[in-house]
Amino acid sequence: MQRGRSLTDIILTGGLVAENSVAIETVSTVEGVAALAPSLDRLLEITGNTLPFALPEWHLAWCHHFLNCNPHIREELRFCVLRKASGSCVAIVPLVASRRHLGPLKIESISLLGADPAITELRAPIILPGYEYLTANAVQRHLAAIGGWDWIHWTGIAEPFAAALAVGGRLIRQPALQDFVLDLAPTWEEFRRGLKRNIRESLRHCYNSLKRDHHRFELQVIRDPADVRRSLERFLELHIMRANLMTAEVHNNRFASAVARNFLFEVCERLARRGVLRVFELKIEGKIVASRIGFLVGDSLYLYYSGFDPRWSRYSVMTTTVAEAIKYAISQGLKTVNLSPTKDISKMRWGPRQIDYSSAFELSGRLRSRLANRAYLNLRSGTAEQFSFLRRLMPGRHDWL
Repeated sequence: MQRGRSLTDIILTGGLVAENSVAIETVSTVEGVAALAPSLDRLLEITGNTLPFALPEWHLAWCHHFLNCNPHIREELRFCVLRKASGSCVAIVPLVASRRHLGPLKIESISLLGADPAITELRAPIILPGYEYLTANAVQRHLAAIGGWDWIHWTGIAEPFAAALAVGGRLIRQPALQDFVLDLAPTWEEFRRGLKRNIRESLRHCYNSLKRDHHRFELQVIRDPADVRRSLERFLELHIMRANLMTAEVHNNRFASAVARNFLFEVCERLARRGVLRVFELKIEGKIVASRIGFLVGDSLYLYYSGFDPRWSRYSVMTTTVAEAIKYAISQGLKTVNLSPTKDISKMRWGPRQIDYSSAFELSGRLRSRLANRAYLNLRSGTAEQFSFLRRLMPGRHDWL
């Protein structure tokens, strides 16, 4: 753990906090990240966090499986931790530095923890309300003093922090990441009455079609750590079935690699011990025909990836599973259900509220860095196919084995 100088007399543009002094330290080891758990848990509770990806269990499992898994990319943890003079933590910004080499050329980028094949769906720093400008200023000055990096990729950040970063950094704004959240009513019937007609009709079809064909269903909610592995094995089987289904809407197998599967097992077992994990399984005729992973964080249920048996698709079993998960959330007194990012028909018909998370690149002042970042963006957009040497310089984020 590297401790920096106290940053004093920082000018705040929003009139936000009375304190004008914080100490910033850099945590660069997995052991150091583990030691941050009490401070992080306190911040998560105060800020009302409802995202599983900000939990210490997620950070640790990610480090165990994704950190430095590509031999061509060297990564280093750079968690920035801000504390007041009293020692209380006001912000944790979980950063990872990545270095790529091609001959004498070196590219170094910094991003929030979660560079993986869409396993970490939302990445975010945890900052006490009112400390956004202080945190942005402190982190930017700290990273500038360290130097050597070409750009920072800020993604999945709330707008107050994005605005604070724009004050002191050269930001290239990127399209916002859209997340979709359902606000729940006290009862299922009240919630259902507020839905659009098309989803109400779809729900009637789901339940009536099973009843008409004399199929009885039940929802199993798996949460006991002892039952997690077998439940996840069933989930993976159904997830693969869904991915292999040839439809207009493509569903990728997010857990095709061994590293992604191993991560899923570990993080879910960790979160089950914390009491966060819920695996919703729809059972018909003694068989699990649909499964969706959920995380109960604070007063919200986050619905993660899913899978189902295509032989039961005419009964819309995935819609039934989501409906039953929502009923479960209401029964637990939760306030919201997060349907996860990305916009698709299956989510939008529920009429969710959209939350935008900002994304931007912060560039260093070097011309070489600006050119490297432009090449990187071209590679991501597919417009630099002819520059094969760039693909060798900046391969995919990881080789998922």
